[in-house]
Amino acid sequence: MYDFNLLVSCAWGDYERARGEILQILRKLGAEDPLVKHTAARGIIGVRTTINSREVIQRLRELLDEDPFIIQHTLKWAPVDLWTSSTLDSMKEGIAELRKKIHGGERWRMTVEKRRYARFHKIEIIRELADLIGEEVDLENPDKILRIEIIGKYAGLSVLAPQDIFSVVKTYG
Repeated sequence: MYDFNLLVSCAWGDYERARGEILQILRKLGAEDPLVKHTAARGIIGVRTTINSREVIQRLRELLDEDPFIIQHTLKWAPVDLWTSSTLDSMKEGIAELRKKIHGGERWRMTVEKRRYARFHKIEIIRELADLIGEEVDLENPDKILRIEIIGKYAGLSVLAPQDIFSVVKTYG
């Protein structure tokens, strides 16, 4: 089972430079002995750091304001709250644990990213899991995002505010 608290994407052939960039940024943030390594999916790097993953995202934005060239090789940084098996039952159990992070009256959406996983289509996964939340869905302007990152036999689950995800495309696009 993976034990990463961040997933970072990069171009397929850019792993070594992206890994160096991640390590450089984490060291600037004061991380001690971060783990940065391949996952089973090309272009997805797993990161384990002692710094809170949402704090990493916030401070990454601050670093970017100071030095717009600090990000050259990574594309998206997303926290992971919990890892489960990628079976629907395991993901349901994980969501039951995380659903309390979506408070009454908050609007939400689900984002499913899957790599090296052909068992179910994204729509089937969403249909099976969405009923577990019970709050109003808002695909355009949600308060929270239930993010499911499936990588082969594992699924990383997170409940995130939109600002908890860093994307180069959304920052510069």
